[in-house]
Amino acid sequence: MRPTWWGRPRHDRGRALTGSRLVTLFLCWIGARAVLHNGWWLVVSLYMVLDAGLSPAQLLAIAAAQGVASMIFELPAGVVADTVSRKRAIVVAHALMGTAMITTGLFPDFIPLMLSQMLWGISWTFSSGADVAWITDELDQPTKIHLVLTRQARWQLIGAAVGIIVVGGLASVAGRQIAIVMAGAAMLVLGAFVAATFPERNFAPVRTRRWQASMAVARRGVGLAVRDRTILVLVVVTVLVNGAADSFGRIYPVQLADLGFPSGSSGTAWFTTLGIGGLLTGALSLYAVERRIHSEHGARGAMVLACSAGVFSLGLLGLAPNLSLAVAAVLAASGIAMPLVRTVTTIWVNRRTSSDVRATVHSFLAQAEYVGEIICASILAAVSGPTGASGAITLAAGLFAVSVAVIVGRRPRRKGAPRRHC
Repeated sequence: MRPTWWGRPRHDRGRALTGSRLVTLFLCWIGARAVLHNGWWLVVSLYMVLDAGLSPAQLLAIAAAQGVASMIFELPAGVVADTVSRKRAIVVAHALMGTAMITTGLFPDFIPLMLSQMLWGISWTFSSGADVAWITDELDQPTKIHLVLTRQARWQLIGAAVGIIVVGGLASVAGRQIAIVMAGAAMLVLGAFVAATFPERNFAPVRTRRWQASMAVARRGVGLAVRDRTILVLVVVTVLVNGAADSFGRIYPVQLADLGFPSGSSGTAWFTTLGIGGLLTGALSLYAVERRIHSEHGARGAMVLACSAGVFSLGLLGLAPNLSLAVAAVLAASGIAMPLVRTVTTIWVNRRTSSDVRATVHSFLAQAEYVGEIICASILAAVSGPTGASGAITLAAGLFAVSVAVIVGRRPRRKGAPRRHC
């Protein structure tokens, strides 16, 4: 019998079509969300400086407040998704996200902007983990889910590139405030689309004694993350890599400018082009590895490759003698190291968690990202004072090197030992 796209025989055509349509629905939503939030963020980053006139200190204060709010809400939001509903958590995320996006455009003062950015950060805590848990349970094909999650990452990158072009173009024609508000309204509409179309057939919500059940889910989720040595290693790697990636994202424009990258009005277009190039490179690198990361061995090899690419690219960027090598290093870092580490980590953790705590464990991983931003980025910020951007970027390469050592040093599972994935 000839197999379908999902590898099912033709006599099971009904289930195969259902799975294919579910994946298509999920990926279209992922792409649309990426278009809106990445395009919105590009415009907002200019809006807060050029229209609201915020100082660097105010921008850093907003970033810190957003990070603290996200870190506080991340784990409780994951527990809500595991006890009440993954779909409802995603819908709530859209409602909060759209509201935050609209209020950002309507109130261009420091305090309202800080509050709206905090709400924006909180909104993501309801979606992170819930989206992966939802598609994993509803599709119910453990041997195929890594393909879906890799495609999810590719659609996010492609959607980000499209959003930068579309929403940025709208802002140039209609103005930044109008573009910001319209993107927020579209995000609310997208949330209504999720509420109307997403099924939730394979999730059993807790209907009685929800508080006790929520506490039990939180304990089991955190306990699994601590006891499972592989997940614990990935948490450590997430702290290191996310701290390096966050610092890279903030510092690399300074390094490129020092080497002669265009500045002024033309510099915005050049940086946008470079950003889109990194996104498209990331989509291609994910396509290249998506069929090789279905096993523990494949995931481990991809993580070593990605972190090694981070060592090489950030080291090259920090020591680059000319602009051409620096641009190549930025493309390698943003297009290979960063997207591969995040995607493979998500797939690897997802494989080793059970359905009842899946969103909670993913939220725990997201908290590790915030910890990395706070701790590692603070250290690199202190280093950048006496050594400049090149010294901080070189030290960020060292964080990737430590991540390689942590992954390689993880002892492989003993033969005959039980697996922890679903």
